[in-house]
Amino acid sequence: MSGRIQKSAAEQAHVAEAEQREDADRTAMRPPEGASPGHPERAGALAFCPHRMVDAVTQIAPEELKGRGIEGLILDLDNTLVLWRKEEMTEEVLAWLQALQQTGIQLCILSNSLFGKRSARMAERLGCHCVRGARKPGRRGFLRAMAEMKTSPARTAIVGDQMFTDILGGNRSGIYTIMVRPLHRREFIYTKFVSRPPERLLLRWFRKRGHI
Repeated sequence: MSGRIQKSAAEQAHVAEAEQREDADRTAMRPPEGASPGHPERAGALAFCPHRMVDAVTQIAPEELKGRGIEGLILDLDNTLVLWRKEEMTEEVLAWLQALQQTGIQLCILSNSLFGKRSARMAERLGCHCVRGARKPGRRGFLRAMAEMKTSPARTAIVGDQMFTDILGGNRSGIYTIMVRPLHRREFIYTKFVSRPPERLLLRWFRKRGHI
């Protein structure tokens, strides 16, 4: 009998913990009272469409983000800030990141990598947050990044080079999505030959209809 009671109590605690996580997720997805989202919702096929396209991250002015009410910026690494699997950033990218921080915008590197420590090392050098094992385009990693920065979806943006991870995950999480052209053609084989072809087709389709 005692064993059953203990097991039941453990099950109840597990259920309560799961409910608390779901409540936290719902709270994080809801804009603060009186806040204007600042960006249109991306639903249906538009879940794959970025709110903005740029050739390089340095084209994103910190003042533009502040004007949209953005307080936290989620950052992809490979072919967004650095070349694939590298750590060295150009002087222009470093200056851009510093300008963002000087305007009060928090930064968080969001990486799908679970075991590598490259993203953590880079975050430490930049003095910003880092979330690994994100499993983009799942929302959990985006929610964790917002929790680290203490921002809501209405106050958060992401910049990344991949539609089916960075942009889809960002749109599913209700944040402002900015897609950047990849820094280089070198990338994962899967990304290059499986993800990129339909990505190009969709971008062409979105442009034709004036979505970007």
